[in-house]
Amino acid sequence: MAILRLNKVSKHFEVRPGLVDKYVKKQPVRFIKAVESVNFSLEENEVLGIAGESGCGKSTTCMMIAGLLPPSSGEILYNQKKITQLMAEESRWYRSQVQMIFQDPYESLNPRFNVFDTVAEGPRALKLFPETEIADRTEDMLKSVGLSPDKYANRYPHEMSGGERQRGGIASALVMEPRMVLADEPLSMLDVSIRAGILDLMNELAVQRNFSCVYVSHDLSILGHVADRLMIMYLGQAMEIGPTWDVIENPKHPYTKALINAVPVPDPRVRRPIPNIKGDISRPIDPPPGCRFQARCPHADQSCQENFITLQTDCDGQHHAACHRLDEFEV
Repeated sequence: MAILRLNKVSKHFEVRPGLVDKYVKKQPVRFIKAVESVNFSLEENEVLGIAGESGCGKSTTCMMIAGLLPPSSGEILYNQKKITQLMAEESRWYRSQVQMIFQDPYESLNPRFNVFDTVAEGPRALKLFPETEIADRTEDMLKSVGLSPDKYANRYPHEMSGGERQRGGIASALVMEPRMVLADEPLSMLDVSIRAGILDLMNELAVQRNFSCVYVSHDLSILGHVADRLMIMYLGQAMEIGPTWDVIENPKHPYTKALINAVPVPDPRVRRPIPNIKGDISRPIDPPPGCRFQARCPHADQSCQENFITLQTDCDGQHHAACHRLDEFEV
């Protein structure tokens, strides 16, 4: 049974016009449609990867799941409970069950808290355990992520390297033993030389602590190694979802194929064809009603400009794509 399910979830941000535009030019309120009608589910102990270019709605989706942003429409179900309708006690329980690892380890850590207080802050705020147990769990968690309590417990974020700060962020997310972790590009702000160590650490902790994970990344090579399923997004629209290597090796949607072909191959003898992508990047402010990729798609027709295709998924683990012309051309 799915631990998490999103049903037609959308998030629109209001863009208010300035005084001149509002009262002189009479411009209406516009909306940034960051996420539009997204559907997917997450199974127990599964890792779902979400990939796409900057601004496609990956982080916004994670923040809605974490309860940091309310969805504009649709419903998010955790253990078949709508998270927007949880009462105070249930909300505290949900926050202990779902934790987020943020992209920037420096911005996400309180500069006035040392490492020990940073990791212990969550259990203290939610009053999950007695203080003595919180101290023991915090020390054990620091050891698990490779930060010796004797050496790092009293250090502040500015006294640590990027990799050490990210380990502290991982520890603060996992100390409450969540059942679901939202990893929002946890390696993007780190040097390449230390990414492998952090990635191995997360894989090891996922096995040890038995949690499900939504892993967001630009890097398809990383998702190919950690994700069981992969979802591709473009300008707020979910384009394709399926088993990770099936999506990478046999993409169905034109955007997915272009995205994969853009990944460099570390072999100068291999030459990939230039993706047949045209036009300019669509704007997220009041986008046209059809497919978000239609302005750049070489196969788009009039129906693509008029009809928005919602990616329909279920718990069958099959390969799906949001394109009504899949049977008409070879992508």
